[in-house]
Amino acid sequence: MSVTISSSVLDRILAWAAASPAEEVCGLLFGTLGAIATAEPCENVTDHPAHSFEIDPAALLAAHRRARHGGPAVIGHYHSHPTGNPVPSPRDAAQAMGDGAIWLIIGGRQARAWRSHAPGAFAEVAIVLI
Repeated sequence: MSVTISSSVLDRILAWAAASPAEEVCGLLFGTLGAIATAEPCENVTDHPAHSFEIDPAALLAAHRRARHGGPAVIGHYHSHPTGNPVPSPRDAAQAMGDGAIWLIIGGRQARAWRSHAPGAFAEVAIVLI
């Protein structure tokens, strides 16, 4: 399984992560099941941004509202691991709902994509740059 993303969208996400080296950044991914068309940064509202993330619920609800009215579909999210690898952490697994969402994780200046295929479980998804 793979997901496409333009190099410009991926470069923006990597730049957002690099701009906050001590805290996790996060945001939403929009597109279709096999293609990330765009990304939107969101505020990380967790109490512990150095090692966890929580997408601002207002931003998430607004994105879903826009999608219901013809806007782009929310297909997942991205977040960074400032001091770790771009693989799901135990905290990530605890939050995974098994809904098929794409989790794009940034770590060590690289990105890897994962699909939440079951509660607490991920399968890696190849990233294809377009």
